Amino acid sequence: MGTPRPLTKKQVVDMLRRGLSLEGFDLRGTDLSGVCFDGANLQDAKLAECNLARSTFRNSNMVSASMWHSDCTDAVFDGCDLRGADFDFATLEGCTFKDAKIRKAIFPSNRVSMETIQLAVKTGRRIRMGRS
Repeated sequence: MGTPRPLTKKQVVDMLRRGLSLEGFDLRGTDLSGVCFDGANLQDAKLAECNLARSTFRNSNMVSASMWHSDCTDAVFDGCDLRGADFDFATLEGCTFKDAKIRKAIFPSNRVSMETIQLAVKTGRRIRMGRS
């Protein structure tokens, strides 16, 4: 048996529509732009190098999920549980994190300050990233 093929965007959307968990799924490199993940279980999911632009993750469980090097432009993480999540090298331009739990989450600190992230959590203000 070979390595299982990654899920397509259509398959992911279908699973979400049926209320299935994506806990621990490896979705690395998949174009998931514009997908509504609101309320989904993405704990320990691998979303590295994904296109997550304009996707929404409101009130999702993303504990220890990896968005390493992903394009999260204009994504919505409001109310998300992001404890231990990895956003290193991700593009967070225009993202919102209102009321998200971010303890031990990793952010691209060379391009956005922790103070900026904390202010976004409190106020809902969109993230503006500096130059890398």
